[in-house]
Amino acid sequence: MKKIEAIIKPFKLDDVREGLSSIGVSGITMTEVRGFGRQKGHKELYRGAEYNVDFLPKIKIELVVPDSLVDRAVETILEQAKTGKIGDGKIFVFDVEQVVRIRTGETDEDAI
Repeated sequence: MKKIEAIIKPFKLDDVREGLSSIGVSGITMTEVRGFGRQKGHKELYRGAEYNVDFLPKIKIELVVPDSLVDRAVETILEQAKTGKIGDGKIFVFDVEQVVRIRTGETDEDAI
């Protein structure tokens, strides 16, 4: 099993969620986060004053999938989240040693 974390632009969340559902991903967790990478934020004007916005709003999605679904899930996130512009985000893939569903006690792939 693998855990996939992806940092994406907020307006791409619905596209990514629908794409993952279509390939059989049964659940994701979404968190609103702020951060920056190479784009280093931007400047905004507010009431005539200029402000640096260092941390940009992003969405972090997390999902745990069986090994057989990892490549398709990563490919789907890439296809659905890509705009071709700076700040599209990143995808991280981690090994998962164990999963336990709290309600039933099911473990590993039965628990995802």
